[in-house]
Amino acid sequence: MFYRYWKKIASLIVLGIIFILLVNSAWFLKFFYPFPHQNLVIKYSSEYKVDPYLVLAIIRTESRFYSKAHSQVGAKGLMQIMPETGEWIAREIKLGDYTEDKLFQPQYNIPMGIWYLSYLDKVFKGDLPKLLASYNAGERKVKKWLNEGIWTGKLQDIDQIPYEETRKYVERVLFDYQVYKRIYKKSC
Repeated sequence: MFYRYWKKIASLIVLGIIFILLVNSAWFLKFFYPFPHQNLVIKYSSEYKVDPYLVLAIIRTESRFYSKAHSQVGAKGLMQIMPETGEWIAREIKLGDYTEDKLFQPQYNIPMGIWYLSYLDKVFKGDLPKLLASYNAGERKVKKWLNEGIWTGKLQDIDQIPYEETRKYVERVLFDYQVYKRIYKKSC
């Protein structure tokens, strides 16, 4: 009986070690954190000086890499761009053949979303929590929260963000961003 008890404990320890090694291995994590549209993400991240791992974290959070994603409020595509924002971005980057349906096409949505991240990065001077909050809730809303003292803009004060969805969004993207950096840092 004593032998069976220790055999079960040893088996559980071995299974635990295997599980820990699996969960910490990059090849295993790539199943849950894929890198689709790698050429587009790398090309436009480089062009607009945006971290590709941040782009991946945003796409994973926004659409789970489903290019036909459509939110209840009307955001479309991989990076969940609102049609009005898409129209504005298209004018800014001089995308002459823009139509709202193109937001569902990765070759349009990804460069537009990355350009928008670059724009927000400049607006918020590289402050990632503010950038992410504004990507989710809108630039004007975040500026209002900051100007009215509703949110300090600091990560440690994320619980001050008045929208629960935006709080969770910022946390989720930051978590996924760290995972993507850990998995793919050596390959890009």
